[in-house]
Amino acid sequence: MSLAAELPDEYTQLIRTVRQFAREVVAPVAAEHDAAHTFPYEVVAGMAAMGLFGLPFPEEYGGMGGDYFALCLALEELGKVDQSVAITLEAGVSLGAMPVFRFGTEAQKQEWLPRLTSGRSLGAFGLTEPGAGSDAGGTRTRAVREGDEWVINGSKQFITNSGTDITALITATAVTGRIDGRPQISSFLVPSGTPGLSVEPAYRKVGWNASDTHPLTFQDVRVPAGNLLGELGRGYAAFLQILDEGRIAISALAVGAAQGCVDESVRYAREREAFGRPIGAHQAVAFRIARMEARAHAARQSYYHAAALMLAGKPFKKQAAVAKLVSSEAAMDNARDATQVFGGYGFMDEYPVARHYRDSKILEIGEGTTEVQLLLIARELGL
Repeated sequence: MSLAAELPDEYTQLIRTVRQFAREVVAPVAAEHDAAHTFPYEVVAGMAAMGLFGLPFPEEYGGMGGDYFALCLALEELGKVDQSVAITLEAGVSLGAMPVFRFGTEAQKQEWLPRLTSGRSLGAFGLTEPGAGSDAGGTRTRAVREGDEWVINGSKQFITNSGTDITALITATAVTGRIDGRPQISSFLVPSGTPGLSVEPAYRKVGWNASDTHPLTFQDVRVPAGNLLGELGRGYAAFLQILDEGRIAISALAVGAAQGCVDESVRYAREREAFGRPIGAHQAVAFRIARMEARAHAARQSYYHAAALMLAGKPFKKQAAVAKLVSSEAAMDNARDATQVFGGYGFMDEYPVARHYRDSKILEIGEGTTEVQLLLIARELGL
């Protein structure tokens, strides 16, 4: 019995629905958008129509009334065929809308969540800076209170979903003072189009080419005092909580990529012949694919466990870090092995495994590098 068949009916139905969408809508245009470096607006509109952007949010805010695990299951299915589409959903939900849901006032939720949960608009998560990546506490963007406004100056980089035609909101961290010599970091809601907010030209990336990623510049950006998100000085702590949750979602995406490499390799190994028989009949190839399947399975169990703890209200920081670590490495290892199974064809961009090979590396970097995950795990062990 498959893992999906052992889940409750509402989850298995979601898996079937998203899997069909991924195969019939996402996969046919994935290579085209990747090659052209274009944002897949038509695919995003399809995901919005299905309610995927609202999966873990209450119906009162336009959501589907589901949970975070449902989001993860959808991300796994999308990640099998196109990581760019999967990260667009992941960032739109866990990084774009979730900070408003977790820390926003009721007025902020009523204003922003219906737009974000419907998928009509996207939100972005402005944390990383040129000098503050893994060391997010090194934030240099500043926000100064002037009357009934905050004035923000600084820059952000590698911000997903920040420059699309449907981007409506940037949630950004900024230093608002110092306490005991340490920076006091707060977070702010900055609507797209606010004067002084500049979306710089998109990056040229190794992978995730259909995902929207830009640097941002804040030059005397003024927002109302009511756009403070959460408590003054608690922005950094709040964003760390968002990242803990987001690591489970990224893990699900990575498991999808790892499993996608397995599925493509099995299909190819059955069809491709060498020395008079399918290459899958050769033990070297069969064992390589078997090891790929083992990696994907183990990584899936890891994110399932982290998600279960989160939904039960139990501590999950260590398990989320473990899931992010093992799943991102599984995705990268499986992409490399799948490319080897395909041989010369694996080096050609028209094959999905080549795209996974380029896309998967960022999974070991984004939302906390491998080294950060190891540090978190070691700390949780008391080291």
